[in-house]
Amino acid sequence: MPPVLGLDFGTTNTVMAMPDSADQAHTLSIPVENTAVDTLRSALCFFRAQNITGVEAGPFAIEKFIEDPEDVRFIQSFKTFAASPHFAGTYIFGKRYTFDALLESFLARVFEYARFDAPERIIIGRPVAFAGADPDPALATQRYQNALRALGVKEVIFVYEPVAAAFFFARALTRPATILVADFGGGTTDFSIMQFDFVKGALKAKALGHGGIGIAGDHFDYRIINHAVLPRLGKGSKFRGLFKDEDFPDSWFSSFSRWNSLSILKASSEFREMKTLLSRARAPEKIERFIRLVDDDQGYPLYRAISEVKMQLSQHDNATLRFAPLGADFEMNIKRSEFESWIAHDLDRLETTLQDTLRSSNIGTGEIDQVFLTGGTSFVPAVRAIFEHTFGAAKIESGDEMISIANGLALIGAREDCQAWAA
Repeated sequence: MPPVLGLDFGTTNTVMAMPDSADQAHTLSIPVENTAVDTLRSALCFFRAQNITGVEAGPFAIEKFIEDPEDVRFIQSFKTFAASPHFAGTYIFGKRYTFDALLESFLARVFEYARFDAPERIIIGRPVAFAGADPDPALATQRYQNALRALGVKEVIFVYEPVAAAFFFARALTRPATILVADFGGGTTDFSIMQFDFVKGALKAKALGHGGIGIAGDHFDYRIINHAVLPRLGKGSKFRGLFKDEDFPDSWFSSFSRWNSLSILKASSEFREMKTLLSRARAPEKIERFIRLVDDDQGYPLYRAISEVKMQLSQHDNATLRFAPLGADFEMNIKRSEFESWIAHDLDRLETTLQDTLRSSNIGTGEIDQVFLTGGTSFVPAVRAIFEHTFGAAKIESGDEMISIANGLALIGAREDCQAWAA
């Protein structure tokens, strides 16, 4: 069998794994700050050094961007453009980069960090529903193919991400079962219903249905920012117009949906306009706080603080948000019930997509034997409650939430019937 790599290229994180045996795999670790990590941020940056364009990825890209944001082109969550027919490319230091070229640059650096040569066969995960407007799945898979072939990969096999997670969990089955996997990523949530059986002692599977929606962890982070942070930065406040008070544009505040968008805002005409309107603001202290946060490049630290709060709320009824750039004495207590009210519409859409997936698969809730939840957002109690209410708490299982897809891909890639699992 040729060398095999399972590649989980996610909106937020990327994980790689290799098979050790028919039922065991290991993730590839990368040294970062005197430790080893197996989950790498899906971030990319380009910079100029002695008239040569350099590339960094993952935490190294974030570090480079924070050090010198004005002279670095930083890109994150670029998986959201994979299926977009509207994204033809972007110019970086005068050179045009297609999506294929961005992905190739990212993976090339990741392989270098891992001290790993591109293998002959890569099993790469793909979402059931790609994110973005008017997504074209065929275009996305072709772009993936182009990037991997450019790195020397001879065989590229696509497997639905929740199918890979299902296989990872199902490898321990001892009897036939119908399994639902819910995979919560950074940009999308995918559902997959699989029927596992044993034929002559070998584990076989049949896909019964798939579903997905472009809502996941990043949306929940922004809900916290929108409700807990942006009002302190002037959202909802007004400035004196010629004839009456006017609202500050919503577009200024929507830049907080992605932390690196604040660096784009920093160099924009909108940000210069904000500074000119400061003297006419009805709440100038809030707009000053906004300007200072952007000028001081505090977007990434803010998102880290928000992510920590979200994790606390998964374990406790209350969490405290502290972030000095919002004020030396800034401290905000957030109740889990408040957070759940902020994401209520997202939760409704997730549950509707789940029910649509069951309905289109002609599967009743009672026919599901086990439910596996994977991805960081699966820790959110309100998310888990949807599945416990629908299927019963006894059927819900989780574990290895961040690495299950990559390991499942690697194990599928080691099988003789690998192609049978392809999307």
